[in-house]
Amino acid sequence: MARRGKKPKGRPVSGWVIFDKPFGMGSTEAVAKIKWLYFAQKAGHAGTLDPLASGMLPIALGDATKTVPFVMDGRKTYLFTVRWGAETTTDDAEGPVTNASDLRPSREAIEALLPNYTGDISQVPPNFSAIKIEGERAYDLARAGESVEIAARTVSVHDLAITAMPDDSTTVFSAECGKGTYVRAIARDLGRDLGCFGHITELRRTSVGGFGEDDMVTIEELMDAADEGLEELDAEAIEAGSKPRVVRFEALDEFVLDAATALSDLYEVPLSEEQTGRVLSGNPVLLRGRDAPAFCDEAYATGHGRLVAIGSIDQGSFHPKRVFGGRG
Repeated sequence: MARRGKKPKGRPVSGWVIFDKPFGMGSTEAVAKIKWLYFAQKAGHAGTLDPLASGMLPIALGDATKTVPFVMDGRKTYLFTVRWGAETTTDDAEGPVTNASDLRPSREAIEALLPNYTGDISQVPPNFSAIKIEGERAYDLARAGESVEIAARTVSVHDLAITAMPDDSTTVFSAECGKGTYVRAIARDLGRDLGCFGHITELRRTSVGGFGEDDMVTIEELMDAADEGLEELDAEAIEAGSKPRVVRFEALDEFVLDAATALSDLYEVPLSEEQTGRVLSGNPVLLRGRDAPAFCDEAYATGHGRLVAIGSIDQGSFHPKRVFGGRG
């Protein structure tokens, strides 16, 4: 007799939680926290955010994890503060100082260099980064005291500007970057070019792909929502050591965005009820409407306002590649 597959533990909740990660929390820790709060079967994030950084960490639940690559490929915006006069091993305030200088750059000197850091540029990622070297994370090798050599690679910086200069030693920047760009490396390289050295003291991510600041939710908001769903326990149960758990998820689920919100840059194919059934079975459907494209490499289909599938359009028909069967 064939053994049945093990039923996944948790709820089949699907969608995006745009988490406002606090300073000091790691990305893996954040995903685990959100997965626990939602009692989700599956969770993953779209782009690591350092523990010493705060801000947007998009976390996908359930079927929405299939849309993670589309978010990771999107542009990201940051606000970051650079302290001039010292370079560190980690390119932020965590590591020891390796180079120091009494020089301090003027606003004019900094702005004169900014065009060199926009467009497609060559960048060497920090030694303390998640880059893999022969299967090992660079930061693990660096912490073990091993020599780390990371090759330069081309990244895209779409915009880089000064937003404030509180004092001679401090400059606040805004940046809009493509996938794989390290803002810490920008601070390091700017400091070297200016001859004064520099490192990041504060870093906050404010957008990822189509997600903006208005989409973010804090840990405090999520915990308050979880508290609304706690079951009532009588005094006898509490004395016996029982712990309350979330039994109603309505308040928490208000913060879950549909999986389709990750695909705002793709062409949308609205489906009828009949077409939705065909696509969910993996079958193509003919598109109607004068404005429907005949060909499209990547598109997504929705039915009743929910994500049904990701696929392509060929000769006027939508062909599903990834089908979404849960809430998302």
